[in-house]
Amino acid sequence: MERPHHLPAPIFFQRPRPTAERPLVVMMSACLGGIHCGVDGSTYGDHSALRSWLLRPEVRLVRFCPEDHVFGTPRMTPDIHGGTGFDVLDGRARVRFEDGSDRTDELVRGAMAMRDLALREGVELAILMDVSGACGSSVTYAGSRFTETPRYQQGPGVAAAALIRAGIPVISQRDDRSLRMLRDLLDGTRTLADERDHWEKEWYQEYFAQRP
Repeated sequence: MERPHHLPAPIFFQRPRPTAERPLVVMMSACLGGIHCGVDGSTYGDHSALRSWLLRPEVRLVRFCPEDHVFGTPRMTPDIHGGTGFDVLDGRARVRFEDGSDRTDELVRGAMAMRDLALREGVELAILMDVSGACGSSVTYAGSRFTETPRYQQGPGVAAAALIRAGIPVISQRDDRSLRMLRDLLDGTRTLADERDHWEKEWYQEYFAQRP
């Protein structure tokens, strides 16, 4: 399978090491950033291991949740029906809660707010929660996740799509290779490791090999 275009190009990690005077500006899904803004008021698990090496003077974190921005917390879960986040932005797909209500306009508004904040803050990279209908980058649900047999699709959620179109590379908490390269950039090291990004992992390869 082809390497997803939303990931940072290898040259991204060859830049000069960031400093406290010139920090790397990273946007992060607020739930990954430790803010209790998930649909159920949680952070979707403990992501402190990820945050621990990003909390340094050489990084300026910008935390944002597009769903909380427009729906509040707690809330129902928005999933994409009929396409990817790009299709939603182009009016070819819809966003619905599990009760069937159409919430497309609200989530597009949240996605645009996230993009606009990223551009104002000079964000150079986003680390987003995968599978989310807003922040997913490699994988989202194809339709409602609450069906008897939920299906996945390749492609970004609505907010991730808005960031990608704005030229901001996106990685997820599951992209271990890219996260390792980012940590090496910040530490000034070069690690020979066998981590893989999400698209290279066995589940992703097997699941999507069976689908056109």
